[in-house]
Parts: sequence; structure tokens; C-alpha cells
Amino acid sequence: MPYFDAASAAPLHPVARQALLAALDEGWADPARLYREGRRARLLLDAAREAAAEAVGCRPDELVFTSSGTTAVHAGIAGALSGRRRVGRHLAHSAVEHSSVLHSAAAHEAAGGSCTEVPVDRSGAVDPAAYAAALRADTALACLQSANHEVGTEQPVAEVAAHCTEAGVPLLVDAAQSLGWGPVPAGWSLLTASAHKWGGPAGVGLLAVRKGTRFSPQGPAGERESGRAPGFENLPAIVAAAASLRAVRDGAAAEAVRLRALVDRIRSVVAERVPDVEVVGDPVRRLPHLVTFSCLYVDGETLLHELDRREFSVSSGSSCTSSTLTPSHVLKAMGVLSEGNVRVSLPPGTAGADVDRFLEVLPGVVAEVRERLGAPVSAPPSPGPAASLVVDALGRRCPIPVIELAKVIGEVAVGAMVTVLADDEAARLDIPAWCEMRGQEYVGEEPADRGSAYVVRRLS
Repeated sequence: MPYFDAASAAPLHPVARQALLAALDEGWADPARLYREGRRARLLLDAAREAAAEAVGCRPDELVFTSSGTTAVHAGIAGALSGRRRVGRHLAHSAVEHSSVLHSAAAHEAAGGSCTEVPVDRSGAVDPAAYAAALRADTALACLQSANHEVGTEQPVAEVAAHCTEAGVPLLVDAAQSLGWGPVPAGWSLLTASAHKWGGPAGVGLLAVRKGTRFSPQGPAGERESGRAPGFENLPAIVAAAASLRAVRDGAAAEAVRLRALVDRIRSVVAERVPDVEVVGDPVRRLPHLVTFSCLYVDGETLLHELDRREFSVSSGSSCTSSTLTPSHVLKAMGVLSEGNVRVSLPPGTAGADVDRFLEVLPGVVAEVRERLGAPVSAPPSPGPAASLVVDALGRRCPIPVIELAKVIGEVAVGAMVTVLADDEAARLDIPAWCEMRGQEYVGEEPADRGSAYVVRRLS
């Protein structure tokens, strides 16, 4: 069964498996002890730290291992904000950061701090000048991911880092998605990553803090990992994480070329074979293994279930597949379609034949799901006499509000309005995105007795 969700968790690398099993026998003792077994464990821990630091591009004594990438982000943000509390309590971050960053930002605001969210363009990238404008005299920390976890767009880390350096603000880079593919551009002050993203075992994160960066660990003090990650180290997992990071980086350049070609094929073929689809993310400045597209008139949850039935494991940022039933904050910030969203992220070693079979299966699956939902299958009818129409989609989840809009847009005259009543939050994103894709004018959102009224003017 082809597994196309490496951005969530990459399959365990063979080197990681070998290192993990070996370390279970050799690295079970306390590395803080001076007896023979402890010294052996300390040697393994030091070697793992050196290997990871080399891949990150920092000194070994600047890097600590945490229990997860999320823990590394939380500890990094909290420690940096506390270390620079005399400067101020302002935090800057992009609108498309991983939820771990956004949760830290929310906690910071709840504790009396302030945050600025830097917007992104439709490709998902920040404008370095806009990021520079968000930096203030009281900015204690800036956060920017190296590459987006949902759409693969790489961020201009070097340019933003230069602005941060000029402003005297440390920059924390979340490199979870990119570290397995290569080092992060210089200029960062703090860096975080997660081993299961590159084929290491789950439960190991990295936190690197450059010398000279003011940092004050939060929470109860601990004696291990420089006091920045309290608790007994999971040494076998750490050894496996460092070994697999070195292994994947050794083959990253060649594998990136191969997977980029497969992803380019997905991007082009999906656009050719699937009607009413939007391929999102930067087409050039992106991770080599990841592509995301959204299909109009498709229920994302149903689409993923149907692909799973055909033995393809993919994921989604769509509102229809999230536990909160709200649109992905990444897609929302980009202003792109969220319904029918599919993220394909290929693990190293993916066979071209599996990608070809996926591209053969996908169009039929999308058509089948659209037929079930009663989506329009032909062009809108010629202009009718109606001056305006109201579509009542209250109580119905997206993509139904958009489907109902598409069915009636041809029943009003050019220049006339269609008002869609909807109480699904996804409609706030998907109706404007539909207008963008179909050449209609999104007039705006108005209050309604229930939900909201979305007004669309027919242009063609």
C-alpha cells in the first residue's frame, strides 16, 4: 500500500532501526553515572549529539534533545522570551507556522504578552520586508518555519534572518520539515526539529540555541540536557534519530532530484486530468517531496476515505478532515481553497509506478465523490431573468454551500447578486476561493440571523 504522508511521519529508516536495536543493548544505563555502563551510555549520547549538531550546523554544546519537536518549540519560545523579558514582551511569527508555535503564541498573549502575525501570499511565503516591518523595539523573539508542513513552500529564512540581525532580534526557525533535506540557511539564533519527520523514531526533538542568545529555561529546573530538557534521556531513540539524520542527509541530494521530478509530474497531471482543481504552494521554492491540491465540490473526508480504500495513504489540511471542523489555518492564511484538500508527501524510495497508479485512480475518485454530492458537471446555463437569488445552506457543511452557489450562479443576470447563507466556517474561505477560480466577484460577508451571508456578483 503506497504511503504518501511522510510530512506527518516518515517510515522508520533502516539505519534508525539498526541503531535503535543496538542502543537498546548498549545504551540502557544512566549517562550521568561514572561506572562502566554509564560511561558507555555517555559515549553514545555524546556521539549522537555531535552527529546531530553537524547536520544542524551548530556546536554540540548548543544542542539538546527533547521528548518531541513540539516540546522543543515550546521550550525554545518560552526560554527565549523569558531570557529577553527586559527588552520587551512582543513576539513576531508568520501566519502559517506549525500549531506548536501558534499555541505558544496564544499562551504568551494570555500571560500578558503581545504578538504580531505576519501574513503570507497565495503561495504561502512571507514577504521579508513585511516581516521586517513587524519587528519592534520591544520584540523579544521572531519565529519562522524553514518550510511549510502543509503546502511545502520554503520560507525566505536568510532574508528574514538578516532583518532580525539588523534589528537585534533572535530568530527561532522551526526546521521540522526541511532538516532531513539539508541545512537551514545561516542567521538563526534558535532551531527546532523532530526526528520522526526524517525517518527517526517518534519522541525525539532537537533544540539548538546559539551561544550568545539570551535564554532562560522555564519550568522546574533539571540537571540533564543543560537544564533545557529535564528528564531521563531516551538514549536508544536519540541514537537512532542522529544515525538516521546522518543517513538521510547523505542521500538527500540525489533523492531530492528524483522525488522533485515525481512531484512535478503530480502537479502537472492533476491540473490536466482533474477539473476545477487548485494546486497550491510555490511551484519552485518548495520541498522536493510534497505537493498539495484542492478540488472544488469535493468533501475532503470522503475523498481521503475513498483513496484509502484504493490503498493510498494521503492526508489533508481541509476543514472536512480536522477534528475541529475548521479550515486549516495555513490554507486560510493563503486565501486558497480548503475543500477537497489533499496533501501528498512522498517518503524516500517512493516508486514511480506507485505515483503513476495514484494519478490513474485520482480523477475517477474525485468524479465519484462529486457525483454523490450532486456537484455541477457542466457549464452554468445562459443568463436568466432573476435580479438576485438567496441560497439557504444553513446547517450544511462545505462543500455543499459552494456546490449550491455553483448551481444557481447562471440563473441570475450578469452583474446580479447571489447571497449564500451558511454557518460552516469553511464557507468564509471557500466561497471567495471559488470566486477567484471561476472568475466571479466576491462582494463580501454580511451578518445574518444565523451564520453569515456571503454575497457574490456574477461577472460572466
